[in-house]
Amino acid sequence: MASYHYSPILFMLLALLTQLAESRLTQETFTAAFGATSKSSANEGTKWAVLVAGSKGFGNYRHQADICHAYQILKRGGLKDENIIVFMYDDIAYNEENPREGIIINNPEGGDVYNGVPKDYTGDSLTTLNLLAAILGNRDAIEGGSGKVVDSGPNDRIFIYYSDHGSPGVLTMPNHDDLYANDLINTLEKKHLMGTYKSMVIYVEACEAGSLFAGLLPEDWNIYVTTASNPSESSWSVYCPGIDPRTPSEFDTCLGDLYSVAWMEDIEIHNADSETLAQQYQVVKTRTAAGGDRGSHVMEYGDMNFNTDPLSLYLGSAANSADKLQNKGGKGSHKPIAAVEQHEADILYLRRKVLRAPEGSVKRKQYQKELEDAISHREQVDSTFEEIGKAVFGDDNGIQMMITVRSAGQPVVDDWDCFKTLVDTYKTHCGPLSTYGKKHMRAFANMCNAGVQQAQLAKVASQLCGNNFN
Repeated sequence: MASYHYSPILFMLLALLTQLAESRLTQETFTAAFGATSKSSANEGTKWAVLVAGSKGFGNYRHQADICHAYQILKRGGLKDENIIVFMYDDIAYNEENPREGIIINNPEGGDVYNGVPKDYTGDSLTTLNLLAAILGNRDAIEGGSGKVVDSGPNDRIFIYYSDHGSPGVLTMPNHDDLYANDLINTLEKKHLMGTYKSMVIYVEACEAGSLFAGLLPEDWNIYVTTASNPSESSWSVYCPGIDPRTPSEFDTCLGDLYSVAWMEDIEIHNADSETLAQQYQVVKTRTAAGGDRGSHVMEYGDMNFNTDPLSLYLGSAANSADKLQNKGGKGSHKPIAAVEQHEADILYLRRKVLRAPEGSVKRKQYQKELEDAISHREQVDSTFEEIGKAVFGDDNGIQMMITVRSAGQPVVDDWDCFKTLVDTYKTHCGPLSTYGKKHMRAFANMCNAGVQQAQLAKVASQLCGNNFN
């Protein structure tokens, strides 16, 4: 009889296969013995990212700078352009006011973050419809733009980052096409039911950002969210002119936002393979609140079961391997930064334009009028909402009823159709809501929660505004 000699490796393989058959071999044992297989690598899925700057105009420079910076981090982290979808108006880099033509920076000492950024949805294609369709992977619903969508599968990870102005229950978009919380939540629910992702992480930089998720986002959709602010406070701008650490002298506008700068500068000095979502949340929370009354409360919502995931699962494993192009040295990433409230950043920008223009020049008079008009508009809007409150709820309780914040865990409004209808009714009689005017959106929610009907608001708004949109 022939004799057979088996190598020790073959005996080990036979033993392991026997254990597999008896269901006693763990994945960890198999990986330890042989290393990760191609199948396990495939099961890790693809990383996707959706980056959204919801504003336009040079005064809002910071939002597109945030998004461009995020792109550079993801790109260095190994994500491919085909898996990164960028929504931004793209009117900053080559704006006539940009002192560095073709360049965008997000830090006073930072380098260009605009180079290489995909122009997927810009200008008129930067719409809520396209954004929600892209998240769902619905190419048929896309109108304009690159047509790129999140064509994800059940093992994929998705990162969504939004930076712009917000208001109770709403995120601003630049084409009079704002994103309401219920529409975002409904889209996330559809994505969850489709089973086309393993987990999703959402970061939101906006005023009242918590109102998009509080009482609305379930804990079992495998979605983890952090927001720059709670449901009833402003978010803050940083690296602003005249405020340390200030912008380079040639800039009249803020370069970044406090929460956004906090998470991006954090990842640029830490190992994304070892730092977890929960650890970064604590770092960002501390830094964003460090300014006291000039900071905000970073919040978290949704599924906390995977906030121990390493950042690299969503942002890429090489995210900290930069040559500090964006944040030279990264030395101050945990230190407080002097901040400016989002709406005040707009006024600061206009004041700086006035001061920079030569005394007595046509430009100075033009900028002075823009500043005066902006301040007058704010006073008029504030007064209009005060009068609406008094007319609807009475002189004694009117103002308070318009600004009352619901208890923690409740959505900003129960009837979203009512909310949208009252917003449209106001616009019909008093004109479009400016970015500043949207800070009063809670008033419409509170009216709906109190049972105020469209006809009642229409009568009051008509009397107060008379279709006078000036």
